[in-house]
Amino acid sequence: MKPRISVLTLGVADLEKSVEFYQNGLGLTTEGIIGKEFEHGAVAFFDLQSGLKLALWPRKSIANDTGIPLQAPSSLEFTIGHNLTSKEEVNAVMDLAEKAGAKIIKPATDTFWGGYAGYFQDPDGHLWEIVYNPDLLPEEDY
Repeated sequence: MKPRISVLTLGVADLEKSVEFYQNGLGLTTEGIIGKEFEHGAVAFFDLQSGLKLALWPRKSIANDTGIPLQAPSSLEFTIGHNLTSKEEVNAVMDLAEKAGAKIIKPATDTFWGGYAGYFQDPDGHLWEIVYNPDLLPEEDY
C-alpha cells in the first residue's frame, strides 16, 4: 500500500459546534458545512497542509455509512499530533485552543524524550497533542 492519506475524518456529535471550534476558535480554513441536502451527508472539510484535509462528520452518519452501530466514543483511541518548531509555538497553540473552548488535558511541559508537548480535547473529546520535537521539525510550507 502506498501512503496516500488525504483526509482525516473526526466523528462529531454536533457538527455546527465543531465547525465553530475549528474555524473560529482554531482558525482553520473551511468553506463550511456542505451536503446538507443529503440524508447523512452534512460534512465540513478543513484545509491542513500539502493536500491533507480534516473532515468533521456526525458520528451518526459514520455509523450509518459503515453499518457499525453507534458506540460510546473513547478519547484514547488515537491522538492527532500537531508538530511545531518551538516551545513558544506550542504554548501559543495551547492558549488558542483553550480560548476556543478546548479542555486542557495536560499543560505543555518538557518531555522525557527531549521535546515539549501538551494535550487538549476538542468539543467531542478528540485528543490533540501539541508538540515540539527537535528531531522531527515540520517543513515550513505555509
